[in-house]
Amino acid sequence: MTAAAPLAASDPPEFDASFRLALRDLFAWRRDVRRFRRTPLPAGSLERLLDLACLAPSVGLSEPWRFVIVEEAWRREAIRACFEACNASALQAQDADRALLYARLKLAGLDDAPAQLAVFADRSTLQGHGLGRRTMPETIEYSTVMAIHTLWLAARAEGIGVGWVSILEPARVAAILDTPPDWKLIGYLCLGYPAQVCDTPALEQQGWERRRRAEAVVIRR
Repeated sequence: MTAAAPLAASDPPEFDASFRLALRDLFAWRRDVRRFRRTPLPAGSLERLLDLACLAPSVGLSEPWRFVIVEEAWRREAIRACFEACNASALQAQDADRALLYARLKLAGLDDAPAQLAVFADRSTLQGHGLGRRTMPETIEYSTVMAIHTLWLAARAEGIGVGWVSILEPARVAAILDTPPDWKLIGYLCLGYPAQVCDTPALEQQGWERRRRAEAVVIRR
């Protein structure tokens, strides 16, 4: 048996100090946006962001992400109703000290965001031949989260905000969007131009929680 030929190599790009500083700014200014302007996104911009999302790493090169662009008004209204029901239930679950603050939080941009995107993980995909999933099958879902994060950063680089709506019932969303049974909802995203921009998380601004420094979550063994 002859040895496989070495892969062709091209000169990799060099990322200099100024690029790294700009990249850090991108990370710092990425926000979970809740307040959007209703200005439509330019034609083709969502599709371009999805192309970039598909550059994300995935277990076994399985590329399990599946994207549903939600455009029909009745489906959006049904998603909105699902959010309202779930949000009301979450409010009731808060203790007295948190209930008033929770009620003031804006937790979704469903009314104003011009684009809505549901992201699913296809747990039945044969792509990748199961590589890397035998002991950790949840890496299919993790891979899809990586695609969301890649899209999120690419969007922010273009001045487009992303808001992740997690106060939803996944089975209800799947029914509204009529998706295959093996697709698992990972995230429901609102996309559009932010009404305001800040480098501090909104929940920190509103007193819900504070961001911790890295040393608070790192241990050594």
